[in-house]
Amino acid sequence: MEESVSGFKQRGRWVDVVEHGERIVRALTDLAEDPDVDAVAEDALAEFDDWRPKSDERLDDHVNEKTAEQASVGEGEGEKAGKDPDEDLQKAGEKLTESYEKLDDDPDEAVDKWGESIDYVARAADSAGRKALRAVEGAVYKNVMTQIAPYYFDNELVSANLQRSGRGEAPEYVFEVNVNDDDLKIRVSNKLADYESSVDRWHVDTPKDTDTAAAAEGVEPPEPSDDLVAESNEPAPDDGE
Repeated sequence: MEESVSGFKQRGRWVDVVEHGERIVRALTDLAEDPDVDAVAEDALAEFDDWRPKSDERLDDHVNEKTAEQASVGEGEGEKAGKDPDEDLQKAGEKLTESYEKLDDDPDEAVDKWGESIDYVARAADSAGRKALRAVEGAVYKNVMTQIAPYYFDNELVSANLQRSGRGEAPEYVFEVNVNDDDLKIRVSNKLADYESSVDRWHVDTPKDTDTAAAAEGVEPPEPSDDLVAESNEPAPDDGE
């Protein structure tokens, strides 16, 4: 792994970049439980954990799809309020009518109503524009942008990019993750160094299909473990013998 001011970078096979993502998520998860560390945004961490490459995924399929979704234009104020553009336009017409009716009796209120009408028109245009962009941006991103730019992820917690630097039977990948908060980045760096010294072998987390076995053997599949997916090179604790 290479560490610089721009983040933590890993080059190698697919399994190497998957492991890199797992280590950073583990470090952030451990730090989120540390009372001496400022709160790590759980939602932001969960978003990154969902986006990062997994052992059972493919770059051009799964990561492509997730990146397109993450890069999608967000909802505007009208959409957040659950209003369609047509509803806002109708409301704008009502406010405009009210403005006209108040023009003679109360000019100040007429101006206020007129302003509200303009706001609804603007919100309707914003919602319509966002919907139009989302209708095309997914296809454009998947088929065009990924040909000239790496797959990227960005939120309040981390900024990351993943790209394939080679083709053929054994392509190389480059995965770089930057922790946006400088103090937290230093703590993540220390955690990663701890893993290097205390973990002998990191087992990449691979989803297991237990449904078939459960059906054949008539038993319930085991609950997934939250234990560190690694083998420690530290000596086993004294059991008293």
